[in-house]
Amino acid sequence: MSFTSPDQRQAFIAGIPKAELHLHIEGSLEPEMMFALAQRNQLEIPFASADAVREAYAFSNLQDFLDIYYQGMNVLRTEQDFYDLTYAYFQRIAEDHAIHAEIFFDPQGHTERGIAFSTAISGILRAMEDAQSTLGISSQLIMCFLRHLSEDDAFATLEQARPYLDHIAGVGLDSSELGHPPSKFTNVFAAARKLGLKVVAHAGEEGPPDYIWEALDLLKIDRMDHGNRSLEDTKLIKRLQDNQLALTVCPLSNLALCVIDRLDAHPLKKMLDLGLRVTMNSDDPSYFGGYLNDNYEATAAALNLSKDDIITLAKNSFRGSFLKPDEITDALQKIDRYVAEFEH
Repeated sequence: MSFTSPDQRQAFIAGIPKAELHLHIEGSLEPEMMFALAQRNQLEIPFASADAVREAYAFSNLQDFLDIYYQGMNVLRTEQDFYDLTYAYFQRIAEDHAIHAEIFFDPQGHTERGIAFSTAISGILRAMEDAQSTLGISSQLIMCFLRHLSEDDAFATLEQARPYLDHIAGVGLDSSELGHPPSKFTNVFAAARKLGLKVVAHAGEEGPPDYIWEALDLLKIDRMDHGNRSLEDTKLIKRLQDNQLALTVCPLSNLALCVIDRLDAHPLKKMLDLGLRVTMNSDDPSYFGGYLNDNYEATAAALNLSKDDIITLAKNSFRGSFLKPDEITDALQKIDRYVAEFEH
């Protein structure tokens, strides 16, 4: 099924129920909030205005982005700061008809600068509870290890998380990919799995297909974040076709970080056509120029995605989630009802 006009496509995307599975909560820090928190916490920041911050959001690679990302999160100091950041994200995705989100946070990015693990997670969890009760958005929390740090540091973070394990769905692996292969974290991921946590990892964004194999075979991931470069390896494609492991793809992020030169060159459509369980996500929306529906709309326009493609992406966002089977079934039925109503 194809759309009769761009307006029809945009309207369809706007209303379809969807989930987000690849979102760094610190990456949803909007420039205006950065300024407000800096003022509240009496901090100096190296920008004169919110517009000046946005002008600095011009990246040529992942490391360019990470440098300013870590600078930005420095304004997050109190539990209320983390609450405000997180709740603002949920308010924003409610506008995109997202009904579930599985969000990353980077505790080491906070504990390294003297902010207690409990301060960050308590604010985030309180916002997640309020988003469920006031906005009707369910959510789960994934704690990421920073791959440019050591595995010992990751183990220390896992230990800090112990009192909160009932509130943490899984662990992930993010930050600078090149030079920090998944194999560096084999032991801590095994420990996390023993604790009953789900495991995910960024792989194949800038790193080679070998990193993806390591994530699959050594970390034994339940879901892959990005995974673009899996298309360079036919055996890997076959593996992902067979196991239907979800890939959390982030097109506007890939464009902003020069992983691709143009959005119409993005591999998402090819992934769909190969039958891979690909999902659409925003990654770090305040830095990369778009939230969830912005990614759907821009990518659909660039790749001429059909109505069936959009439906598949929305359904995959629940099939690839860590929701319970009955919750996934309920979400898929909501999509079917939406499609039927839209077509009438």
